[in-house]
Amino acid sequence: MTRLGLTLNEAKTSIKQARRERFDFLGYTFGPHRFRKDGHWYLGASPSKKSVARLRRKVGDLLIPSNVGIWPEVRDRLNRMLQGWSAYFSYGTRLMAYRAVDNYVLERVRHFLRRRHKVKSRGATYFSDDMVFGELGVLRLRHVHVGSLPSALK
Repeated sequence: MTRLGLTLNEAKTSIKQARRERFDFLGYTFGPHRFRKDGHWYLGASPSKKSVARLRRKVGDLLIPSNVGIWPEVRDRLNRMLQGWSAYFSYGTRLMAYRAVDNYVLERVRHFLRRRHKVKSRGATYFSDDMVFGELGVLRLRHVHVGSLPSALK
């Protein structure tokens, strides 16, 4: 490692029993995960909480009141950010992380548009889930995970 010019950070480096305890590496959490349907354990990978928090911070920084760009430009930047994140985190168990991001994006887009259009309520009726992820064109990560609905069900 020294020949390559690399050193280990002793504060961050540790040895883990991967079959018994989780560890974070390159934005993923590896280790035992519980299958939600029947409760059995399996070894898997999922986006780490720190990665989800970092994406939430980026989305929050984009959808601030001082952002006066037109909605299609703001939406396109948001969608590029979400697509890039979901492309990197397309491996492993990702549905729960995708749901958390979807819920946060919905909340932030509603707040952003509510302030922009001076809606006095929480904006849930004006900017419903279907409107935000449908008509307004925001990417829903859950559909990236499971695929979009068949046209017969839309």
